[in-house]
Amino acid sequence: MNRRRAAAIVASAALIAMGAAPAAQAKSWHGRHGAKPLGDAKRLVVIYEENHSFDNLYGGWGPVNGQHVIGRSDADAAHTTQVSQAGTPYSCLKQNDVNLDADVNASAALAPLPGCNPETVTFPTGSTTSYKSHFANSPFGIDAFIPPTATTCPVPTELFSHPNGVLNGAGLSGGCTRDLVHRFYQEQYQLNGGAQNRYVTGSDGVGLAMGYYETQQLPIYRYLHGAGAPHYVLADGFFQAAFGGSYLNHQFLVAAQPPLFPNSTRNAVLDASGNASAEPLYQPTRAVVDGAVTQKCGQPTTVTGRACGDWAVNTLQPGAAPFGAFGARQPLIDNGSRALTIGDRMSDAGVSWAWYAGGWDNAAGNVGGRGWTNGTGTPCTDPNALPNPKNPAINCADRSFQFHHQPFAYYSRYAPGTVGRAQHLKDEEDFLAAVRKGKLPRVSFVKPLGSENEHPGYASEPNGSNHLVELLTAITEGPKAKDTVVVVTYDEFGGQWDHVTPPGQGGKAGPADLFGPGSRIPALVVGRGLERSGVDHSTYDTTSIMATIEHQFRLAPVDHPDGIVPRDRLVADLGHAVAIGRGDDDHRGRQRDR
Repeated sequence: MNRRRAAAIVASAALIAMGAAPAAQAKSWHGRHGAKPLGDAKRLVVIYEENHSFDNLYGGWGPVNGQHVIGRSDADAAHTTQVSQAGTPYSCLKQNDVNLDADVNASAALAPLPGCNPETVTFPTGSTTSYKSHFANSPFGIDAFIPPTATTCPVPTELFSHPNGVLNGAGLSGGCTRDLVHRFYQEQYQLNGGAQNRYVTGSDGVGLAMGYYETQQLPIYRYLHGAGAPHYVLADGFFQAAFGGSYLNHQFLVAAQPPLFPNSTRNAVLDASGNASAEPLYQPTRAVVDGAVTQKCGQPTTVTGRACGDWAVNTLQPGAAPFGAFGARQPLIDNGSRALTIGDRMSDAGVSWAWYAGGWDNAAGNVGGRGWTNGTGTPCTDPNALPNPKNPAINCADRSFQFHHQPFAYYSRYAPGTVGRAQHLKDEEDFLAAVRKGKLPRVSFVKPLGSENEHPGYASEPNGSNHLVELLTAITEGPKAKDTVVVVTYDEFGGQWDHVTPPGQGGKAGPADLFGPGSRIPALVVGRGLERSGVDHSTYDTTSIMATIEHQFRLAPVDHPDGIVPRDRLVADLGHAVAIGRGDDDHRGRQRDR
């Protein structure tokens, strides 16, 4: 048996062992009712934001038309109180964001609490660490310490130069925090079998993982509750499809499965707890490697219950331009003869679609495109462009452009010079032009530029939410608004706590395997064609978007390597959420999967 097939079979067997239904038994709105999940809507737009858990961003949403939203107020102590590596609850939360850290910031607002001046934590080895803290072991409001007006955002030339954040007064406005680790094996450690109580211990951002935003002050909330706003349905049981970060979750958005990276030398090595890195409050029990590819199977260090083989799970760069410097380059995935992505399925069936990315024209060298901002000569003239004197004409990417947020660019059908790239990979400015003209394709994926996508560390949450409102306003005021359904969601949790146990964790039912799903994330269905706002408690994950497209346009599920089962054929589509908004769900006020 070859290595590729063996690795695939390991993943498939793990999926079946965790209780996922076979494809023929998968239930969805389409499967139960024989109806198209979007009804008579002609277009679907997916806006894919960055790095927030549900409790972090939407946990204070409050009721919608009298229907309860499962938020932070529903969290019990068992799924909230964070515990140390040894399993002992902390008295206080260690912080290392410079605007929250009492050890480096003597602000009166950060005065240590009694018993936290300092707190001492003992590791299993017997060694200790101590810290001062103003923060009790519970969720806390970020806005009280880092408000939207705080000048804590990095300048464009220093986006990734401040690992612990920018001290208030030294940066740009927007209320940025530091970034937090969000990687494949680390999140599984943080979930702790569904207890949700090791987010702090498994994080390089420690206590910031328990922070949250004042939901009802967010631009998106205020927009949806303002005069003339479209109706919406909030899905409070929506989970990121894959454990970890942006790279893998973007792959699941378009392929519902992890990519293979055969013969890689970048495999992870885990300690006995299944973790892959040392953190301020975590010491590995043996030498670890925080690799981009899953741990090898059949090794003395192989941890059972964790994915193994040749699966790419953490950030890698595309094998063809444009690509960045953060992470190794992954060979192009050959999808020439197999429909491995939802884009392939749509193209083969004649369903129009496009992936619209902020900053794409600059990054891909599409000189003269709608999104091109670098003039007609060389070098790159946009002050926010990466300096690239060797070949500036084809690489004027914005400093905040994230190459690994472009999932179709990893596949051979969409390589430079192909018809697939020219037809389907476009700039966000092309999306806005198509909206204004009423010329959107049947399916649009919209990926904002890094500085506008809400990602902690290099982007402002309120500024990114403002950009989201601008996109929604353009769509819902465009000439085809009533024929368009919009799904807004986030790629992953960004390292931030959520109290709801994901499917497959702690015995919770639902489609799951060794790749996910991970933490709960925000999700909205928005549209002028909806007749009421409401809440959907159904269980979904990111691949429910693929299932919705497949069922709406009568497409087969995507192809896959031998032995693996892509999750698009196992999850529910979003038909129930749309039906709630149209007032024709079969439960009339009752909700499923509470």
